[in-house]
Amino acid sequence: MEPPLDEIARAHRRLLDAIADLTDARVAEPSLLPGWTRGHVLAHLADAARARSRVIEHRSRGERVAMWEPGERDAIIEATASRSADEHRAATAEQSERLERAWAGIVDWSEPVDPDEADPVPPVFTRWREVWIHLLDLDLGVRPAEWGADFAVHTIGVLLPRLPAGVSLRATDVPRTWGAGTEVAGGVRDLAAWLAGRVPDEPPTSAAPLPELGPWPAYPVRRQDLPD
Repeated sequence: MEPPLDEIARAHRRLLDAIADLTDARVAEPSLLPGWTRGHVLAHLADAARARSRVIEHRSRGERVAMWEPGERDAIIEATASRSADEHRAATAEQSERLERAWAGIVDWSEPVDPDEADPVPPVFTRWREVWIHLLDLDLGVRPAEWGADFAVHTIGVLLPRLPAGVSLRATDVPRTWGAGTEVAGGVRDLAAWLAGRVPDEPPTSAAPLPELGPWPAYPVRRQDLPD
């Protein structure tokens, strides 16, 4: 699966559109993520883009740096969550554009960002997921119906380890099934949202009660875990 750079750019544009009219008061309101305001979600998205850009920029000079030092990620989010709406918009635009420029300069995507990791998937896929999933968390009108089918299929492939043994998924709008056992059926976007722990537009259905999902899979996700 080729890195979906055009789709990342589209997700970034949708994010900027979603926050275009955001006020300072709404920044401080709770998001759909427990314990986080909308400002926390926006701070995370902007800083994740900055951190990923920094790794790539250093790598282009033959240098290796960590995305974050221990504790740095959470400290930055807490320090920047209370920015004004205008400051969040500016940081979102600046860091998204910076990341797109950094990725545009990568010629060989088969080269891992971190050679110490065994065959990691390029982090472009993580960014793809985090933008679209956190767009739901901002609670600004974006719903799973806006997700592309390819994105939903990809996300299901990554999050399948959350599904208990003996449970299968069947998409009712694309010809895809996953796993074997008691069937959970629904639109592919709704199945992806459910697996991601978000509220689907139409809840999936099953002959049995919907199972409790397991923990979020560890990262980095590896190529062998991606759907064909």
